[in-house]
Amino acid sequence: MTVAEEGRPLARAALAAAVSMMVLSAAVATPAAAQSVPLGRPIMPVAADTVASGPVQAPATLHPRSLPATTPRPATTGAALPLLDRPGRTGTVAHNDWWAPIGSALVPGAGQARLGQDRFVAYMAVEGFLWVRYLTDRRAGTDARNAYRDIAMRVSRAGFPGPKPQGNFEYYERMEHWIASGTYDADPGSGFAPETDTTTFNGKMWSIARTTYWSDPKTPPPLGSPAYEAALNFYRQNAVTADFAWSWRNAPLHQDVYRRSVRASNNGFRHAAEDIGAVIANHVLSTVDAYISLRLRLGETTESGESDIAIGAALPFATIGKIANATSRAARTR
Repeated sequence: MTVAEEGRPLARAALAAAVSMMVLSAAVATPAAAQSVPLGRPIMPVAADTVASGPVQAPATLHPRSLPATTPRPATTGAALPLLDRPGRTGTVAHNDWWAPIGSALVPGAGQARLGQDRFVAYMAVEGFLWVRYLTDRRAGTDARNAYRDIAMRVSRAGFPGPKPQGNFEYYERMEHWIASGTYDADPGSGFAPETDTTTFNGKMWSIARTTYWSDPKTPPPLGSPAYEAALNFYRQNAVTADFAWSWRNAPLHQDVYRRSVRASNNGFRHAAEDIGAVIANHVLSTVDAYISLRLRLGETTESGESDIAIGAALPFATIGKIANATSRAARTR
């Protein structure tokens, strides 16, 4: 494995961490920015002769009794604070924006774009990068797989007559570790004799069968006995048949190239699987982000069918007076 291949998991982890930090910082910065927005309702001006201590009172020049009967007395000193994502946004969201999290689940960034959040660009950019990386890694794995299959067909299997069907992954993995498959049937006559050369794959299978089912691996039981038949069945189930025979005895350098191609193919498909995992994580992150943003924005329903997007607080005059009195008493006791 090259240095670049070893650094790929670290690069992907760094990319995922960067995206997560970007989204979390944007989510935290949005409420903080909302707190700095001026209050929507103007606070009643206080005259210079207003008492500085004690309960908060109305200005001396504007006594509550002098207000017209039709004018309601202000009940609060605060108003709802709009949650703004970008300059120029009105701070309202329609009820038909419920699909924003679903849109982000299908296409990361779609929900953020609907809600007017600039970070939709980051989600879409990461999505595009990951899909390009996935296609590149999968193509690399497929090319390397075709390469080692071609080497096996032209070199290790070329000296054996008959049809040469394509094997499964385990078959090509065995070719990577064994110099030859060995003969499937060593008896030239009508009988059947397993391979005995333990340097080959078939010879190793027959050795395992004898060790497993015979009381003495070097002393065969009578032909037709249960122990002999059990070892023979094990060999037939696991040994390589004549159609899949191979040998690297005269081509050790080709086997080394074959092994490198197998490793390159495995790395390519493993990286492609990691890319798919990162794509899924990007979808989930965008969906959760859109859902939280939508929940924060949806307020009380209005008659127009839209929702006021507001996060704020309001304190009545009586509450402010109690706080001021408590503060004054604490100062006097000191």
